[in-house]
Amino acid sequence: MRILITGGAGFIGSNLTKRLVEDGHEVIVIDNLLRGNKLSKDIFDRITFIQGDVRDADLIMQKTVGCDVIFHFAAVLGVDIVADNPVETMDVEVIGTRNVVMAALANNIKKIMYASTSGIYGHSAFENVLTEEILVDPRTSYAMAKRYNEIYLASHHEEKGINVVSLRFFNVYGYNQDNRMVVPRFFEQAVANDPLTVFGSGKQTRDFTYIDDTVEACIRLMDAKGSHIVNIANEAEWCIEDLATQIKEITGSKSAIQYIEAPKKRYDYEVERRVGSSDKLLEMTGYKPDTTLVEGLKKIYAINYRK
Repeated sequence: MRILITGGAGFIGSNLTKRLVEDGHEVIVIDNLLRGNKLSKDIFDRITFIQGDVRDADLIMQKTVGCDVIFHFAAVLGVDIVADNPVETMDVEVIGTRNVVMAALANNIKKIMYASTSGIYGHSAFENVLTEEILVDPRTSYAMAKRYNEIYLASHHEEKGINVVSLRFFNVYGYNQDNRMVVPRFFEQAVANDPLTVFGSGKQTRDFTYIDDTVEACIRLMDAKGSHIVNIANEAEWCIEDLATQIKEITGSKSAIQYIEAPKKRYDYEVERRVGSSDKLLEMTGYKPDTTLVEGLKKIYAINYRK
């Protein structure tokens, strides 16, 4: 197929691009490269790459001609960056998604795969495993924009018949991720024998999903018809303190774990508990993520940090 990926030079996008190219698809990537290019030279040479902004309606309209699927992954990422730039965060999400949908309708593209987030669940359902049916509680500009886009895409399915899948990613980690995210930040600190900085008590939990599992889920959902919201979660709950300890063990680091107060701007991002259910993914595709966190961390260390 001919597939366009917005944000395809980023962390998840670059890994997805690599997989699609290796599977024999023709891939077009649009990325503004504000956070660099995570595509390897080998893959970069095998795709059509356009440096541009998803908010450029003419660009998106032109470059989607002849495409079969759009993966819309362009976004402003990183808690501190998002917190400091709420207007740009929402503009990229809302304007960008509108441009993607208008281009899909004009160019008769029947499928949009959208990168949503588990952050949509917010502070809701602390005591429960999160399913797609739970009432969401978005509180940040990022989460609100993501939830708006989920509804916007579903509405276009209802009115226009376009097939849409909103992918609720749960703390994806892996190869090519930068230190805006906690796993690579801890690895860099551990390898340097610097303190591993943990916000708050470190008892807050997350559901970490390895990048290869995430990409596999995305690929398997490409055939889905209709309008769907689907969690992509590992279904394992790890507290941040234990994550830091595990990375110390894997690297053999002498680093201390340093507990620091989270900045006030991070409050709405610092939920106490988050673990997801991938039952719907399993029902739809026969697959759910199965790489354990320890396995995934060892892979990252072997690829990125072992000398």
